[in-house]
Amino acid sequence: QVQLVESGGGLVQAGGSLRLACAGSGRTFSGAGMAWFRQPPDKEREFVAAINWSGGRTDYADSVKGRFTISRDNAKNTLYLQMNSLKPEDTAVYYCNAGPTTSFSAPRPYWGQGTQVTVSS
Repeated sequence: QVQLVESGGGLVQAGGSLRLACAGSGRTFSGAGMAWFRQPPDKEREFVAAINWSGGRTDYADSVKGRFTISRDNAKNTLYLQMNSLKPEDTAVYYCNAGPTTSFSAPRPYWGQGTQVTVSS
């Protein structure tokens, strides 16, 4: 059984930083990419960033480019999202997403439970 567990969310002031982590267990994701999505209050879930297996390819939503960095440690089966220069509009529940996909920024089969990020102005 696949399990993804996010951590690192919390309350931060605008301009601050947070680092999210997603630990995978139950199986490896050899050859598969991983991604972060988020769901702001009263909005649909949206793509944030994705990374391929080797880490050599990444993609970001325009709203986070230059501020967020996605990375992974395959030895630890862990995905990260470094979030800098946070804005109130980054407030959302952030979800880890993993597995194969036909489109790099599209949702993948496996989801974490989510972690809340709140940015105060």
